[in-house]
Amino acid sequence: MRRAEAGSLGIATKGTKYTNYGLIVLLFAPFAAKTSMDKVRIGIVGTGFIGNVHARIYSRDERAEISALYDIVLERAEATAKTVGGKVCSSRDELMENCDAVLVCAPNKTHKEIALHAIAEGKHVFCEKPFAIGIDDARALCDAANAGKGVFQVGHNRRFAPVYQKLRELLQRDTPHSAHIKMNRGELKNPPWTGDVNVTGGFLYETTIHLFDMIRFQFGEIEELAAYGSQHEYPELDEFSVIFKFRNGFHCTFASSSDASWHFPFERIEVFCHHRTIITEEMERLYDSRGSDANYETVSFHMVEKEERWGYVQEAREFIDAILKGSKPPVTADDGLRSVQLVESVYNAIRMGERVLF
Repeated sequence: MRRAEAGSLGIATKGTKYTNYGLIVLLFAPFAAKTSMDKVRIGIVGTGFIGNVHARIYSRDERAEISALYDIVLERAEATAKTVGGKVCSSRDELMENCDAVLVCAPNKTHKEIALHAIAEGKHVFCEKPFAIGIDDARALCDAANAGKGVFQVGHNRRFAPVYQKLRELLQRDTPHSAHIKMNRGELKNPPWTGDVNVTGGFLYETTIHLFDMIRFQFGEIEELAAYGSQHEYPELDEFSVIFKFRNGFHCTFASSSDASWHFPFERIEVFCHHRTIITEEMERLYDSRGSDANYETVSFHMVEKEERWGYVQEAREFIDAILKGSKPPVTADDGLRSVQLVESVYNAIRMGERVLF
């Protein structure tokens, strides 16, 4: 054995009974009181799909304003500015001069460079996942973020998705024994860059890292893993099977495929407790089956707007809260580092053919 360094509405149904779970309160709670900062000026680096998702959300938050946009393709930034406002900048330096907080929404392999620039300029930083590519870059960025004077939050949006918040609530009132987890994609062709390891850092960084962070959030810290991988459709490892053992004795299996079709659900967690199974299906719904018969309760989130159902609105709210209150963000640079450690540990376990201990 080798020790490796890893270092808008929710509806509950049972039969024909419907119960309002009060998600309107969660999703439309009043904003926190303002501090001396009138509005947080937001600068966005990268105005592709996810950059525009964030731009729309922050433009609706009365405590923030979109003040600066930068993209290496000028036309993309100009198109975003037409919908949410903001100055279209010709360089990152110009963007830094016109904002208080930077959203890092550029391709994966640029995250470290952009985030370090923003930290050096004394900005608050929201860095989309993945935190960085590789352990060395992740450690360097984590050290800089923790030493910086601003808030640094990592974009693991699923932590805030109502389905996973509900799962966490249920698990805090029970003792999970084990789980089976899958995180698939239908393909790595659309958009084309999803299959380019020089952009993504690898399939685990682009897709699977979402639920690598989630298992820590739900079940605690990992003690050991064994992993197997293979290459089939793309010029990189694209199929993975992992067994995780946690410090608290919990264990789970984890499967992740890059070419599984988009059969619903592509993302699923099944947790097994004492005579109980709790299942999530993407961000859409949760099933809770208890006892020795086949009865189960369903909690559905299909009526919640997608940006809220996927947790983007909530994570943005938390970022602005942390800036205005001077508080610790809910997903820290240390969380970002740990997610990278898990990715690299899986790759190392496959390459070395040995278990990884933490």
